[in-house]
Amino acid sequence: MEDIVLIDKPVGWTSFDVVAKIRGKIRAQYTAKGEKPTKKQLRVGHAGTLDPFATGLVIILIGEACKKAGEFLKLDKTYEFTAKLGEISSTGDPEGELKTVNDAKPTEKAVLQALKQFEGVITQVPPAFSAIKINGKRAYKLAREGKVVEMPARQVTIKRIELVEYNYPYLKCVCDVSSGTYIRTLVEDIGKALKTGAYCKELRRTQIDRFKITDVQDFPDIK
Repeated sequence: MEDIVLIDKPVGWTSFDVVAKIRGKIRAQYTAKGEKPTKKQLRVGHAGTLDPFATGLVIILIGEACKKAGEFLKLDKTYEFTAKLGEISSTGDPEGELKTVNDAKPTEKAVLQALKQFEGVITQVPPAFSAIKINGKRAYKLAREGKVVEMPARQVTIKRIELVEYNYPYLKCVCDVSSGTYIRTLVEDIGKALKTGAYCKELRRTQIDRFKITDVQDFPDIK
């Protein structure tokens, strides 16, 4: 599918950085042939953002495929995440201001019980530092300006959440979720359930519906 490109996004890149890189490669291909690409030929978009600190699968849409972006946004996703217990972050991830909550060490049984609480349909309040638009402006931009951002609650579905490894203060899990689910918020809510606080230390998206991380194209210059 030449109009769909699967990328393994590296740490530090935004989804828009990936779009720009792919657009640059398309422009270079035309330039090499002595041609100037049209705006239509340079039309590139992505089907769902991935936070800069996160890695993993990003679907890039090219040309006419951009019209189907809405369909891709509704697809279920699979993530692997590492939560750090005992601390919270102003952004829910390593890029925010960190604050120690306590040094309580939950048992593995307590962790499993806490995770079980989040299976099924749950209500989430998305983080203020997100790309959601509030009155036409990105929430994270308002938050960076120091403005109080009231995020509307939403229902999402956690279809599966499994404990991979628990070595306090780190908690590693894999989960299958519906579109619109914020893993940073899920991690924070797990921290609240355990009464330890938590933030998302690492995040990797490994699957979007039928598209898998093992199917990504190799672009050496995207590092």
